[in-house]
Amino acid sequence: MKLIHTSDWHLGKMLEGNSRLDEQEQFIDEFTKIVDEENADMVVIAGDIYDSSNPQAKAERLFYKALKALSSNGKRVIVVISGNHDNPDRLEAASPILYEQGIIILGTPRSVAKVGKCGEASIIKSGEGYFEIDIKGERAIVLALPYPSEKRLNEIISDELSEEERQKDYSEKIGDIFLKLSENFREDSINLAVSHLFTLGGESSDSERPIQLGGSLTVNSKKLPLEASYIALGHLHKPQKVKGTNGKARYSGAPIQYSKSERGNVNCVYSVEMSPFEEAKIKEIYLRNYKPIELWKSHSIEDAIKKCKENQDKNCWVYLEVSTDRVILQEEIKEMKKYKKDIVEIRPILKENSEDEVNYENLAEKSIDKVFIEFYKHERNIEPEKEILDLFLKIANGEEGENNETNTSQN
Repeated sequence: MKLIHTSDWHLGKMLEGNSRLDEQEQFIDEFTKIVDEENADMVVIAGDIYDSSNPQAKAERLFYKALKALSSNGKRVIVVISGNHDNPDRLEAASPILYEQGIIILGTPRSVAKVGKCGEASIIKSGEGYFEIDIKGERAIVLALPYPSEKRLNEIISDELSEEERQKDYSEKIGDIFLKLSENFREDSINLAVSHLFTLGGESSDSERPIQLGGSLTVNSKKLPLEASYIALGHLHKPQKVKGTNGKARYSGAPIQYSKSERGNVNCVYSVEMSPFEEAKIKEIYLRNYKPIELWKSHSIEDAIKKCKENQDKNCWVYLEVSTDRVILQEEIKEMKKYKKDIVEIRPILKENSEDEVNYENLAEKSIDKVFIEFYKHERNIEPEKEILDLFLKIANGEEGENNETNTSQN
């Protein structure tokens, strides 16, 4: 039996307010071709389908479009679990219809797959957190643990515990769940586990929403069901093996670079061949970088404008750092963005010996917008855009209005 492992699609995710749906659609097209070329029997999507618990309609349409293409009218089994970004109830809502297409969606650790026909496959038996499925005469037992939050597990970790005790307590509980579920594994079957969680020692990036502040909700790799032939994980955006599992537990990572810190990631999916009594054969299949994230550094404002002009046709997102000894004017920002429309951030790097300071004298004689502009220029070495200034004035005027009402009533 061959499966393809992917996760962390984050459909609908933005980059500094810029949509990534075009890139995500390109990934779906490429991924569908990979699955067909590999002649996969099963696709596992290990959580964080969406970037929000209330995804936009375009993101949902793209997900269902992907499911339809991947399932091939029920000829291929698709297993989907929820991640910490997903709304489990919303994700599961279409399950009754999707079973006809061989698509199994499990939202919580207590979700139960429906026994019976599932596309051209058949679910033989199931319970909370596991199911046994027959695909073309081969049996697979799948342990499925969607994002196991304290709320979804219906368990409370005492606030009185220390950070170290909370960590150990949570990890132990996840280990107990996997230990119980592992009793369903058989030697004559293909044994698979899929979950969305953070293992200790995993390499994360700044675009991943922390599962728990302080790192309490992390799991020791020894608590994973290591009797499985393969453990498909989601949450971390960099493809990686989980330490201490002999390579059988892996994060497939996100299919797209989602932040500046991920621009060095080489994105992939895993193709896994499994048979009873044999070790899984795991292959990395690398994805195209549909629109890279780049960091450009310029030694002056003029150099930054020149670089934008020379690279205006380059298909990439740009974080632009500009070394400067003065404020970058709005006209210069507009010129940079005129040439390179996909600049997501311009960050001035102030040269030493710059003497640009705010004059705090006679503030009462200056209008509030001029004070804000001076302060903004001093702090960021860049003029505020009109939208930022307008927003500040809207807030400031509202506060002033409230203060005036208060003063009037006091008088």
